Amino acid sequence: MPLNPEEIARYQRHLSLPGFGPAAQERLKSGSVLVIGAGGLGCPALLYLAAAGVGRIVVVDADWVDVSNLQRQVLYVTSDRGSLKAEAAARRLRSLNPLITVDPRTVRFDRSNAVDLVRSCDLVVDGSDNFPTRYLVNDACVIAGRPFVYGAIQGFEGHVSVFNLRGGPTYRCLF
Repeated sequence: MPLNPEEIARYQRHLSLPGFGPAAQERLKSGSVLVIGAGGLGCPALLYLAAAGVGRIVVVDADWVDVSNLQRQVLYVTSDRGSLKAEAAARRLRSLNPLITVDPRTVRFDRSNAVDLVRSCDLVVDGSDNFPTRYLVNDACVIAGRPFVYGAIQGFEGHVSVFNLRGGPTYRCLF
């Protein structure tokens, strides 16, 4: 779908990048990303996905915004305290970029919904904070044939990787 004048104005910096241009921006516009976890890892990813113009973002998080989240979960503001993270994130992302669709899911990512959620998007960003969920993300992505971006933070160290891309290794291959 061609970019409209408002999208051309908003994404002008992308459009002027050598090797990117309108075709790549149109691919972002038609793409969809599932973000599991709207906490310390998910928040910055969500902001950049929305700002870049990813057409549809699905946010999965059943947790509530707490004042202790605000110093590291930069998507939220003080008035979000007590709100469900997925809903607060959706409000903020829509405010940042009203040209995209944001679908908040205030549920836990679990065995009952994992494969359906993963199949609903082109790419998965795993911002979860526990091993059982990370393994479930991996398994659902393998079943659905979707790549996923994994991130983890421990203290002052961070890890990021892409798994299940074009027949490449999975999370279980590494861990």
